[in-house]
Amino acid sequence: MNFINELENAFRQNASVELAGPMEAYMKNNFSFFGIKTTPRRAILKELWKIHKDEIKQNSRAIAWELFSKNEREFHYCAIEILIKELKKLYIKEDIKLIEKMIVIHSWWDSVDTIAKYLLGNYFVQFPEETENVISNFSTSDNMWLNRSAILFQLDYKANTDAELLFFICEKFKDSKEFFIQKAIGWALRDYSRFNPQGVTEFVSKTDLKPLSKREALRNL
Repeated sequence: MNFINELENAFRQNASVELAGPMEAYMKNNFSFFGIKTTPRRAILKELWKIHKDEIKQNSRAIAWELFSKNEREFHYCAIEILIKELKKLYIKEDIKLIEKMIVIHSWWDSVDTIAKYLLGNYFVQFPEETENVISNFSTSDNMWLNRSAILFQLDYKANTDAELLFFICEKFKDSKEFFIQKAIGWALRDYSRFNPQGVTEFVSKTDLKPLSKREALRNL
């Protein structure tokens, strides 16, 4: 695909060893980086996106998966951003398989949280009837990142939040010793507290949450 080849060439031309080191360290050395910060990376992507917009629109899923399968983290960010734009209101039910693969491969908070909020969350907006089954599978999985996604997918749902489901998932994982799960519970509850402060306050008061989850949930109350 011309787009992917040109994107890779552009990234290699703009790579910075000096920046790559700190970026890799910040991500606990889980990934390789070209050393391109967000603003210039997005500028490169935007320019090539204009040139290859038809190719990307017609092959968005295949392009995103090929990018996400590469080693450098900048490719992963581009893959997610392409899908967020190209799939909006145009999901097909089978897309949940791609979303799940992207959650469990190259997993870390930076990719998983974006996928959960913008891809998984928007998928359920289009296919609400799929929510119960998928979230049941995610929340009973041994994969911590699927668990975290089940907690976070309703971020920014605002008044459309399924409070019963949110509280059920938070209750389910309240005893978890995993930092990323405790943090997710607090974040999801804090986000919903903007629209239902009383409901969140009551849930926290009657639920034996971990201190981190409780602190994060009540931060704005």
